[in-house]
Amino acid sequence: MPKFLRNSLSVKIIGMLLLFFLVALASIGVTLSLSWQLKGASAAINDAGSLRMKIYRIAHALSVDDAAESSNGTRAERIAALTYHFETTLTTLRDGDPSRPLFIPRGNGIPGDVEQLRTTWFTVMLPEVERALTTPTATHTRLAELIPTYVAEIDTVVRKMETSYARSTNILQMTQVSLLLLAIVGTLLLIRFFFVQVIRPINELSTGIERWEKDDFGHRVGVHSEDEFGRLSTGFNRAANHLQSLYATLEERVEDKTRSLIEKNRELQILYSASDFLHEPNNIDGLCRGFIERAIKMLGASAGSVRLLDHDAENLCITVSEGLSEDFVTQEALLKCGECLCGSVSQQNATLLADMRATENLPVTMDHCKNAGFAAIAVASISVNRRQTGVFNLYFERPRTFSASDRQLLESLGQQLGTAIDNLRLQARERELAVSEERNLLARELHDSIAQALAFMNLQVQMLEDSLQRDAIEEIRPGLNMLRQGLQESYDDLRELMVHFRARIDHTDLDSAVGAALHRLSEQTGLLTNLDIQGGGAPLDPEIETQLLYIVQEALSNIRKHADARSASVVIRRGLDGLQVSIRDDGRGFDDGHDQSVDREVHIGLQIMRERAQRIGGRFSIKSWPGKGTEVRITLSRVHKEAA
Repeated sequence: MPKFLRNSLSVKIIGMLLLFFLVALASIGVTLSLSWQLKGASAAINDAGSLRMKIYRIAHALSVDDAAESSNGTRAERIAALTYHFETTLTTLRDGDPSRPLFIPRGNGIPGDVEQLRTTWFTVMLPEVERALTTPTATHTRLAELIPTYVAEIDTVVRKMETSYARSTNILQMTQVSLLLLAIVGTLLLIRFFFVQVIRPINELSTGIERWEKDDFGHRVGVHSEDEFGRLSTGFNRAANHLQSLYATLEERVEDKTRSLIEKNRELQILYSASDFLHEPNNIDGLCRGFIERAIKMLGASAGSVRLLDHDAENLCITVSEGLSEDFVTQEALLKCGECLCGSVSQQNATLLADMRATENLPVTMDHCKNAGFAAIAVASISVNRRQTGVFNLYFERPRTFSASDRQLLESLGQQLGTAIDNLRLQARERELAVSEERNLLARELHDSIAQALAFMNLQVQMLEDSLQRDAIEEIRPGLNMLRQGLQESYDDLRELMVHFRARIDHTDLDSAVGAALHRLSEQTGLLTNLDIQGGGAPLDPEIETQLLYIVQEALSNIRKHADARSASVVIRRGLDGLQVSIRDDGRGFDDGHDQSVDREVHIGLQIMRERAQRIGGRFSIKSWPGKGTEVRITLSRVHKEAA
């Protein structure tokens, strides 16, 4: 058996309980067996004693005439019945009867005596009984002499049985007394065992815990065994040693943790202040200047600078500086990547914290920082998504030791500044793209409206010059009328474009702006207009509403120029699934797939509307029926609105 099992308290308890169980089981088995034997012996004594009565009844039956007992059958029948019962009892005594139970004791020669009684009966007594049946009662002298002797033998057997019964009874009593003593001794042993092995260790551990509650960590418990409580006591003592050591250095640990928390809190304040500033609207120069000013103040530096990479990512240019002399800025205004500390950091995309007094340990160095009187310098990378943007420097006039947390703080600040600069550049590019798109749209509309009208008027002027040279006065008036009509159309187109591109939804909403456009169309053309607004919802982004208004204005302009309609309507439907705007007229319509007579300007206008819808993530569709009108529909689902 393994050692840990031999020393296990659970194994000891289980073994002891199992031993007591086996002893108790054996004792109970012995008492049950003795009780069974005593019960069988008691029945055997009763049956053996009844033999004396039965033999006397046989003798009495032989002495009675048939005439005297005629009501009980003949004499022979009575004698046969009595002898049958006698013989049955003898056989039962010899063989036993487990069902009663009945057993003769096996000691002191009792089985031989019972067999002798049976032999004497069948060889001596039964022949005499049979002979007595055939002789007169007065001649039974021989049987009368044999019966006392036979009864004496029966008495001898009965006494032996009683003696054996008494001995078995004594054994049963002794066994019961032994069980009682075993129960008492076993209980005492169990009490002693559990007190030594369980109760005492638990009390000692409880006392130790109470001493702990009173801050007495010098208390130790005794280890009395190698079982579970022994291991628990050993662990308790180890814990006490550890707690005592901790308690002895508690103040020092609290001070260390306090300093660590103060340092972490300072770092969080620096990061929060920098993040709060970097999220304010600003340009790149203002962003970098405000950032370096805050970094210098919060980190206790003497000066600082921000260097950004040029377009070719080959040189670092000082964008802003604080606390540096003009000579220093002039000398390091432009550094190549890989040159000096700043250039090496830009190539490695890392953070360098250097002591300028130990320049022999630095990979690359220049004398500018050292000559300027700086004792330490921190160079941190400015990056976004691991893409290098530049570096920022902090200069210290006094020696300073930098920790791992200082390095992490500078790296975090560099990432925040890089993200802010990248966001500004992305916003600038987005504005440039938006302006470019609007200019392209304006150029298209100018080309498709005023440019074409000017080309037409240029042609008319040339025709007028030709008519004047030929003195064809009759051709001049129609040409002048066409010029006047072209000028008026160009003027109307120009006013519409001015209104179109000056429209914004700043102080109103889309519904009001569309209503104003319909009202203006009705005043210009006399068309019947209608605005149907269905559902409700939160307002859209101003840019999305502006583009939707441009689409509606373009559609209404097409109706005015080309539809020859009597009425126009706009339906704005809002719901949980998004927004839908429909512009419908009852004009002449067209077959968009086959009608080649449709003006090219109409197609250009449709293309412009489609591009605007795609720009805000909407779906553009048009349906037209010749002679029945046209419907333009813009659908902006909720997913598209969020994406836009």
